[in-house]
Amino acid sequence: MRVLGIETSCDETGLAIYDSEQGLLAHALFSQIDMHIPYGGVVPELASRDHVRKLLPLTKQVMAEANCNAEEIDAICYTAGPGLIGALMVGASTAQALAMAWGKPCLGVHHMEGHLLAPMLEEKPPEFPFVALLVSGGHTQLIDVQGIGQYEMLGESIDDAAGEAFDKAAKMMGLPYPGGPHIARFAEQGTPGKYLFPRPMTNRPGLDFSFSGLKTFTLNTVEAAKEANNGELSDQERADIALAFQDAVVDTLLIKCKRALKQAGRKTLVIAGGVSANKDLRAKLEVTLSGMGGQVFYPRNEFCTDNGAMIAYAGCQRLMAGHTNDKQIKVQPRWPLTDLPPLDLPTDKASD
Repeated sequence: MRVLGIETSCDETGLAIYDSEQGLLAHALFSQIDMHIPYGGVVPELASRDHVRKLLPLTKQVMAEANCNAEEIDAICYTAGPGLIGALMVGASTAQALAMAWGKPCLGVHHMEGHLLAPMLEEKPPEFPFVALLVSGGHTQLIDVQGIGQYEMLGESIDDAAGEAFDKAAKMMGLPYPGGPHIARFAEQGTPGKYLFPRPMTNRPGLDFSFSGLKTFTLNTVEAAKEANNGELSDQERADIALAFQDAVVDTLLIKCKRALKQAGRKTLVIAGGVSANKDLRAKLEVTLSGMGGQVFYPRNEFCTDNGAMIAYAGCQRLMAGHTNDKQIKVQPRWPLTDLPPLDLPTDKASD
């Protein structure tokens, strides 16, 4: 089966063509980061308008790169949620319009399932079952995964997610949006031990996350550093605070992952989403899993952030299992991952 995948959940327009026998044939991504930087975050209306501008040109681009025409596409998949409702509607309406024009089936895909399955696009994919750490945008989740659609939520963020905390901490330090890459870059020059930040919710049982307190601690640290330096924050102070903040987030995720693996009785960890590109997080997880006799898997960097390839792959798996949508344009800005049906239970409401 050959599937065209469309991703428009937030601020990246992603298109891809995935073939169940040949693998990923082509993919393209346009990031809106430069447009949103002046606002310090994503402006939903601007994001929606830019998806409208970029979707069809990118569709033509991946079709050409895959040397594929409409007749050779078997189905179209799009991100149906969670995400920004306007952005989701652009992708959903475009997908349904193409499906109607080409006479093809269409399926809405869960954005987080796309992230969860992104490592399956690699040369050596993980095998089920495993524990997944999803750290994407407003989501930080630990999930026990027995198979596609067989998800048990072990823990999740009860306030700010890790990605949101990176963005907000970066803004406090005077660093641009998005915060993660800039904090990681400054952290490389930080002085180890200069600051010690708390590891939130690690001194109590459970697998939920909370980063709002860490955000407040960061703000207080930044303000104290400014006060000691005539209201200015030097680059070295930024680096020292960035390192302490990053260490706190990484250690918190690490501690929770170890607990989740022990609780679920697993030896395999999958990490996906934008924060999974953090080099320090990857390095520490690899050392930890190796010490536990396990292994960690993650997608290549270009598939850590939102992309069409993960939507095409996830949609292809469900389409081959018989999952379809009707012709209505349906999106769900909020959509629990655990609501998805497993692949062994085909349904015509797979993305309702």
